[in-house]
Amino acid sequence: QVRLVESGGGLVQAGGSLRLSCVASGRTLRFYNVAWFRQAPGKEREFVAGIEHNSGTKVYAESAKGRFTISRDAGRMMIDLEMNSLKPEDTAVYTCAAGLVSTRSVSSTRAYSDWGQGTQVTVST
Repeated sequence: QVRLVESGGGLVQAGGSLRLSCVASGRTLRFYNVAWFRQAPGKEREFVAGIEHNSGTKVYAESAKGRFTISRDAGRMMIDLEMNSLKPEDTAVYTCAAGLVSTRSVSSTRAYSDWGQGTQVTVST
C-alpha cells in the first residue's frame, strides 16, 4: 500500500496560482499511474490530471487544460500539480491518487487503490 500526503492548498484570489504536492511513502511508485482528483461541496469527485506510467502521457480534464500541469519527480515519490489562472469554480478538496498500471482509464477513480486525505483549495473572487 502507498501512503499519500498532500500539501500546498490554501486561499488564493481568482487569477492566482498554487502548487500542490503529494508525497508518497510505503513503496515505490515505479509501476503506478498517478493522478489528482477534486471534489467540491455537493458534487462528485472529478478527475483533474493524471500520468500514465507506461507511456508517461499526461492526461488533463478539459477544465484543467492550459492552466494546470501535473508532474512527478525522478524518484517517482512526489506528484505535483501546478495550478495557474485559478477560478472560483476550482474551489474544492484536491486529492492525489496512485494505482498499479491496469487496463482502466487513468481518469477513472476505479484505476486507483491508494488515496491521500486531500488538501483544500479555495479561490475567492
